[in-house]
Amino acid sequence: MALTLSTTKTFTNITCSNNTSNITTFKPLKLPLFWPWQKVKMGPLSVSPMGFGTWAWGNQLLWGYQTSMDDQLQEAFKLALENGINLFDTADSYGTGRLNGQSERLLGKFIKESQVLKGKQNEVVVATKFAAYPWRLTSGQFVNACRASLDRLQIDQLGIGQLHWSTANYAPLQELVLWDGLAQMYEKGLVRAVGVSNYGPQQLVKIHDYLKTRGVPLCSAQVQFSLLSMGKEQLEIKSICDELGIRLISYSPLGLGMLTGKYSSSKLPTGPRSLLFRQILPGLEPLLLALSKIAKKRGKTMPQVAINWCICKGTVPIPGIKSVKHVEDNLGALGWKLTNDEQLQLEYAAKESPKSMIQNIFQTR
Repeated sequence: MALTLSTTKTFTNITCSNNTSNITTFKPLKLPLFWPWQKVKMGPLSVSPMGFGTWAWGNQLLWGYQTSMDDQLQEAFKLALENGINLFDTADSYGTGRLNGQSERLLGKFIKESQVLKGKQNEVVVATKFAAYPWRLTSGQFVNACRASLDRLQIDQLGIGQLHWSTANYAPLQELVLWDGLAQMYEKGLVRAVGVSNYGPQQLVKIHDYLKTRGVPLCSAQVQFSLLSMGKEQLEIKSICDELGIRLISYSPLGLGMLTGKYSSSKLPTGPRSLLFRQILPGLEPLLLALSKIAKKRGKTMPQVAINWCICKGTVPIPGIKSVKHVEDNLGALGWKLTNDEQLQLEYAAKESPKSMIQNIFQTR
């Protein structure tokens, strides 16, 4: 006769026979809070199915950043690594005023000082975006911007170098120069892959075809994509990405916080966001109610449901993080999947809601 028992607190093996009984107790393994999913492909890279954004790191105007927050940001980064997250998105323009570039500096510091990585810093995929500033008029200047980001990040090679926005609407000649600079970053080995941000469907196809002639694969396209931003153009971008083998990175998956359930017309965030929330929140009742019902049924939070919807659509969402609590809650979006019926319920509720997110003014056609 043989019998094996186990518990969640300890692992106990009891082996019984007619004559002997042996009991062996093992210490439990230290498992992550949420079992990491299998990595997804993003061009030549393998990334977690959800990354984290660092727009708030250094942004005093919109997100109220103070240098006293740096320790909690580092703890949040540590927890993310411990739970299998390896994609972190930033930009050379993140950080207000004298803090310009602060997001990259902090991310680089946290990577360098990480005890979790233990010499495996190259396993972190840093995706940074280069601003299409009007004074960046040559491809060489754009390549130098990449080198400056590498210095702030204290790394030798970026995971993904991204063009932050297109200038096609107002400076088409500069656009061609920036494309050349992006290709040169890849050819010089400064980046492992290249991507774009805020590109509409037409420009996305154009830059894909241009880079293809240079032998440079376009691995990612980052756009505002969420239950608040799933209009015809966003869905067209997603369809093009699927067709061309480009991974869509969905930024603002929580609509700057509007899909968290934390805010209402009588409870608005501080700062400039309050103006946008006051305009949009009253028209989101059907969507917020649907999120709340599914979250309650699933034993999840509203943000976890909203992020999981993005993952179900084949995108890699990058919610922003400012604290350990943010990381813990966002990690709850992993390890499970909304049913097709639940996805349809959310999409129907989104269409029934009179309001949606205002699109980024930098997104082109």
